[in-house]
Amino acid sequence: MIARVLIVGRSPSVLMTAVQLLRDKGFQADVTNQFDSVLDDYDVAELDVVVFGGMVPPETKQYLREEIARRNDRVAVVQGLAGIPGVIAAQVEAVAYRDLPEVGEVTYEEGRRVVRVVLGGEGGAEGDGLSQVSIEALWGTSFTPPEPTSTSEKVFEGELAAGVHEIAVPDQVPDMASFAVVTVGPQVRVFTVGAMPQSVMRMVPTSAEDQRLPGVAAVTTHSDDS
Repeated sequence: MIARVLIVGRSPSVLMTAVQLLRDKGFQADVTNQFDSVLDDYDVAELDVVVFGGMVPPETKQYLREEIARRNDRVAVVQGLAGIPGVIAAQVEAVAYRDLPEVGEVTYEEGRRVVRVVLGGEGGAEGDGLSQVSIEALWGTSFTPPEPTSTSEKVFEGELAAGVHEIAVPDQVPDMASFAVVTVGPQVRVFTVGAMPQSVMRMVPTSAEDQRLPGVAAVTTHSDDS
């Protein structure tokens, strides 16, 4: 099944990069920053995953959540962790593939900044073969609206045997607005390494009428357009 995804957010560059990442992975994905017309522009009854960006006003988000759920009781609703395209795409993958058999157990130890991957035996995976594992760190580099920027670094890419593996997040990954995306076989997990700064949280509009953020170009995509 090809999952149908809609991302409702604000930043045009973040939205367009995220939707391309998802389409490249086979998702039927669209994005919009036109909050008032979401229910008119999209058939929400056909969606599998809806992602809300952090700059969507709370009352708008609540209304859309309720209306989408009323029309589609099977949709998965995801709150985006950051305006970082790779993080958004990984959150969608984590939800879309959540029902697949688990290859291993993946956790993040905040104090030690270590990703712990348990394969086979203790982790509950069958067999003692090798598993493909990837760890990518992503973090924000600028939070200036309306276009935040970010970067990423591959922490690990390779095959691991059954057993317990601990992989440290490099020191150059900041302890603010940073995340780790861990892929083990078909499993995808997203962990917060460093929380979003309060200065960013204070930017969130309190209502649809709150104009504290600068205007942005309108974005509305339709993946089924010819």
